[in-house]
Amino acid sequence: MNKRAAFLTLGCKVNSYETEAIRGMFEASGYEVVDFKALADVYIVNTCTVTNIADRKSRQMLHQAKKRNPQAIIIAVGCYVQAAEEELLKDSSVDLVVGNNRKSEIVKLVENFRAQKDINTNMVVDISAEKDFEELSIISTMEKTRAFIKIQDGCNRFCSYCIIPYVRGRVRSRDEHDILDEITKLSEAGYKEIVLTGIHISSYGTDRMANKNDVFKLMPLASLIKAIGRIPGIERIRLGSLEPRIITEEFVNEIAKVKQFCPHFHLSLQSGSNSVLKRMNRKYSAEEYEEKVQLLREYFENPAFTTDIIVGFPGETDKEFEETLEFVQRIGFSAIHVFKYSKRAGTKAAEMADQIPEDIKNQRSNLLTSLAKQMSKDYKALFMGRIEKILIEEEASIEGKRYQVGHNERYLKLAVDTGKDMINDIIQVNQIIEVTIKKNLNDEILLCEIP
Repeated sequence: MNKRAAFLTLGCKVNSYETEAIRGMFEASGYEVVDFKALADVYIVNTCTVTNIADRKSRQMLHQAKKRNPQAIIIAVGCYVQAAEEELLKDSSVDLVVGNNRKSEIVKLVENFRAQKDINTNMVVDISAEKDFEELSIISTMEKTRAFIKIQDGCNRFCSYCIIPYVRGRVRSRDEHDILDEITKLSEAGYKEIVLTGIHISSYGTDRMANKNDVFKLMPLASLIKAIGRIPGIERIRLGSLEPRIITEEFVNEIAKVKQFCPHFHLSLQSGSNSVLKRMNRKYSAEEYEEKVQLLREYFENPAFTTDIIVGFPGETDKEFEETLEFVQRIGFSAIHVFKYSKRAGTKAAEMADQIPEDIKNQRSNLLTSLAKQMSKDYKALFMGRIEKILIEEEASIEGKRYQVGHNERYLKLAVDTGKDMINDIIQVNQIIEVTIKKNLNDEILLCEIP
């Protein structure tokens, strides 16, 4: 019996982590992992449903897999499955559907299907009723230097544009012991940088607390960061996306004590206009967001602030967009991910009046993207001539020379000509000397000298 499995991940870093865990389970069961474009006996697509475009992409990839090998078992996994269970069960290209919080059972499901026994082609549960974190773990990743660790699932926020709470369920936190055990094993395997990820990591641990009167002062996330800092071999700890409300004096004071903590904060913004934030059902104001940024700058030197911003949200006026432009300039982000608002069926925003025309969304996206590029350039300029440490992640050719390329603590991409392979080493560079652009790396790179 041939046992070749291929995997494809769509969407976020949480999906990537889960795919890595599933891949490990198939390998442990004797499957050979092959490229998704190759001929396989089992294809697993970890789907995304954050936008209608993501839905369409998920369907396309499932159909491509069936076309590639009509005899293969095609499995749809994850968020799109939760949103479109009935549609997928009718799709002749899909053999098995596996929703969220049932991914740990996927190998057994496939083996039963192959053996034509105990066949259950539908593994989708009422995710809103799930209260327990589904334990998955990884022993390696496709990245060789940095490991993303899922610490929680679900979200209780219900932003008006977002479908995720409906397909991921309520907040469910992973046991700290399991997290630390996984990171310890990854450290022993040579990983030096850990990135904590989840659907809403600011809520980590709050579902396990008896007293939830002020969840953002209970600081289970800070406690976890401190515990990871005590694991030998871990030299960097980085966070995924945070909500501004978690940034309190107590929280920042605690994480600033952890020497491995990277001062790179992806603080979710979405809009710099208070009236737009209110329509989005975000739980903070622009003024509160700015206060959090200033607090972090008091504790960290030149911290990097990255964020996501949606332009063209329903009802967004020219004045509200101008408020966002003015706000982001005051903050001085090192990078901004700009998204044009896209209707998502099943959300309140999709039913709102005053939907913005596409041409206006495009204009606003172009303006904000241009501003973001200038701010990124200004932030990089702060590091010219500085001594920095780089975690080397890859080799690349720049202007005909071979460079070792990686990131510093603030997630700036740097390159140095060392003359030797130094992947997974953390090295100190003498100074940053110039900025160059390497198109195939999709980023500006700061060129450095070594001592």
